[in-house]
Amino acid sequence: MRAFAELLDRLSLTASRNAKLVLLRDYLKATPDPDRGWALAALTGELTFDAAKPAMIRKAVEARIDSVLFGWSYDYVGDLAETVALIWPRDPDYKPNREPELGEVVEALRTAGRGEVKALLEGWLNALEPKGRWALLKLMTGGLRVGLSARLAKTAAAMMRPATVSEPPDPEGDEAVKPLEPVDASDIEEIWHALEPPYADLFAWLEGRSERPSGDAPGRFRPVMLAVAIDEAVDFPKLSPGDFAAEWKWDGIRVQAVREGGVQKLYSRTGDEISGAFPDVMAGLTFEGALDGELVVWRADDAGEGGVAPFGDLQQRLNRKAVDAKTMAAFPAAIVAYDILADHEEDLRALPLRERRARLEAVAADGGERLHLSPVVPYATWDDLAVLRADPPVGAAAEGLMLKRWDSPYVAGRPKGPWFKWKRDPHVIDAVLMYAQRGHGKRSSFYSDYTFGVWTDEGPLTPVGKAYFGFTDEELKQLDKFVRDHTVDRFGPVRSVRAERDFGLVLEIAFEGLNRSTRHKSGVAMRFPRVSRIRWDKPAREANTIADVMDLLDAIEGGGGRIAQPARG
Repeated sequence: MRAFAELLDRLSLTASRNAKLVLLRDYLKATPDPDRGWALAALTGELTFDAAKPAMIRKAVEARIDSVLFGWSYDYVGDLAETVALIWPRDPDYKPNREPELGEVVEALRTAGRGEVKALLEGWLNALEPKGRWALLKLMTGGLRVGLSARLAKTAAAMMRPATVSEPPDPEGDEAVKPLEPVDASDIEEIWHALEPPYADLFAWLEGRSERPSGDAPGRFRPVMLAVAIDEAVDFPKLSPGDFAAEWKWDGIRVQAVREGGVQKLYSRTGDEISGAFPDVMAGLTFEGALDGELVVWRADDAGEGGVAPFGDLQQRLNRKAVDAKTMAAFPAAIVAYDILADHEEDLRALPLRERRARLEAVAADGGERLHLSPVVPYATWDDLAVLRADPPVGAAAEGLMLKRWDSPYVAGRPKGPWFKWKRDPHVIDAVLMYAQRGHGKRSSFYSDYTFGVWTDEGPLTPVGKAYFGFTDEELKQLDKFVRDHTVDRFGPVRSVRAERDFGLVLEIAFEGLNRSTRHKSGVAMRFPRVSRIRWDKPAREANTIADVMDLLDAIEGGGGRIAQPARG
């Protein structure tokens, strides 16, 4: 456990991508099985413990520490694992023989019942030093937050592979040296969903001790191809319109639908299976192979055509393990397909997009009631495309355009050049800062989470959203000082900030969309709000009103092309 704790601590304090890769590579090389496999599973999000809950951890520590003192400490530190690791009073009568190993902890948690976890936790916390406690609690709760993505972890694992490996001596006693082909993260992702933690067969392959594990299980997930954001000033002068297909960037969630050998699965972009939440989609598909597309709510019109509904409708179906018939009927889901990865048993990813598109059109023509083909957008010049992007005929259901080279194969990762995304400009309003709350982790000493509002006809502000990013570190210090200097009330960890028509801080808020909401006092919910500018120059009275926001919402729901922004001072 000590080596794993040291790894997490160093990863959390290291900003450099390459340095993180070296840290993890060296750990995986030096650590024996199964500990390194469990560590890789934890870092890639493949390790969860249903019986370990944050509430249980709080209950265990509050049995030893005054609850008010713990609450104050947690509020100041901002991270549950770090707070408990530092404040835990070791039982003076506890005599540990040794610190637990990572594999020992994982195996115990995987087999323990809910009633047994508390005793295990308390014993481990008594046996470990603060850094080990912190790593243990991060492992149990699943929130490592060390700045390492799953793909980066797989990249570090691929870096373990040596250039050569020694083979056993031949009959004459000579030892042979066998060269090994290098691997990268995409090679690991290709077989990842056929592997099980702690990945002994993966490490054996990477170290040249065995053959590559098979990834040909029916219904397997294929690593997805991603796009990079286009830089209009830099990229367009280098690109030829005739080389690229244009498609709408549908406002849904990226999915991969697979039907192979009687196995049906629906995956998210990161490879999480979500089939159980969309049984209507899976039952309505008839193709055999693997498709890439966008999961949306599809509203049929009187002519039987229909189209993509706003993202707010799809949100009613997300984050559910199961769904009832009433919800499925009210929010009918479907897939808008824009690529085909396999047709029956034939892998099509190496083919150019032009050929894959022809195969996709044939499959989608008879793919079932839950499958629709994403159309290619006709255009002649980049200026033509810019006009369509600004005023799309598909309305609010598209968040921009995708540009894909006709000759591009389907490759995993985010290569620069084959695919670009060209998103629509965000909506913007001016709102007034109302409340602030401390952040977590590195931001635990700053008020970094801001609730903002707009003016009502009656006079006071009504909150319309919350943002916690979009500003620089220097701007965070300025915002934190403003909150501390102008606090008028406190509600636990939340500060109420002075906000009047003659005094208040205006924040320019950018966001991707609006939805009606019965859970919010204002009646609206924002999608992906962030602070795009701090309006130190603007009087609070000139911020937008709830009427402006509702007009914007009406325009978005109407799908009438590019939405005009509310009037701004």
